[in-house]
Amino acid sequence: MKVSFKDLGLVNTREMFKKAVKGGYAVPAFNFNNMEQLQAIIKAAATEKSPVILQVSKGARNYANQTLLRYMAQGAVEYAKELGWKKPQICLHLDHGDSYELCKSCVDFGFSSVMIDGSALPYEENIALTKKVVKYAHKYDVTVEAELGVLAGVEDEVASEESHYTKPEEVIDFATRTGCDSLAISIGTSHGAYKFKPEQCTRDPKTGRLVPPPLAFDVLRQVEKKLPGFPIVLHGSSSVPQEYVDIINANGGKLPDAVGIPEEQLRKAAKSAVCKINIDSDSRLAFTAAVRKVFNDKPAEFDPRKYCGPARDLMTELYTHKIVNVLGSNNKAK
Repeated sequence: MKVSFKDLGLVNTREMFKKAVKGGYAVPAFNFNNMEQLQAIIKAAATEKSPVILQVSKGARNYANQTLLRYMAQGAVEYAKELGWKKPQICLHLDHGDSYELCKSCVDFGFSSVMIDGSALPYEENIALTKKVVKYAHKYDVTVEAELGVLAGVEDEVASEESHYTKPEEVIDFATRTGCDSLAISIGTSHGAYKFKPEQCTRDPKTGRLVPPPLAFDVLRQVEKKLPGFPIVLHGSSSVPQEYVDIINANGGKLPDAVGIPEEQLRKAAKSAVCKINIDSDSRLAFTAAVRKVFNDKPAEFDPRKYCGPARDLMTELYTHKIVNVLGSNNKAK
């Protein structure tokens, strides 16, 4: 049975991205795996009237079950209305789809947007695979994100030892031949909580913390020149807030030298043609920090609501901060 995303009250990314490119802000794309993450995302987006992309990786889809995900997305739209958001702009997006079959299945199950990631394939094979997904998805008005260039790091099943910057000279050919709606590029962001090795960073002499290398904004500027107004996506854009890392480490965790993308660099990117910024690790860190603290402070606690509740609150704070202070997407979806 095929389900249309429109029947679930979802939207695709077409108008969302058009407004973001024009308005100089970026739409948050938050990954979720469970109910608490979803509640926190919707509460932050509904309160701040921000368009939002609910991202599901292949691993998250297996974890949560595709049928449950469909009803969770539909429930998210109704929950947003309950919170006073009359016309929610919520997209359900497959993050890092690795095959035509997976993308097709998501289109059929009510996703409003899919990503086909052929970035590890030879250039022509990436084009052929992306084109095939676009052809099927567009029949049902589902938007497609593609990727050119490889990000380092680990996120669910996506792993690469090193990154390869996107070649600006390839973007026109790729976008034209595939018909993709947006393009994820590599300019130095990275997946996971350890985005850079210590040897790639410098250390702040005052705090001893790692300072990551800057993003390759020159590559971004060249891409913008080649594809003016075309929606660009940044993956691996968690900033790995040190306060969460500190709480985790102070309560029995072990995350030495975890480092992310500084928020001022993400603010700069959000004002450019980058209209979608992906954030996953920060939410995992907030969830884990809150849970570890409860377990440490109250070792006798065994009611999941008593530790998942504080985790949900901390994630809501995090998502609100990203929407208002980093991406500038608040009040863009009234």
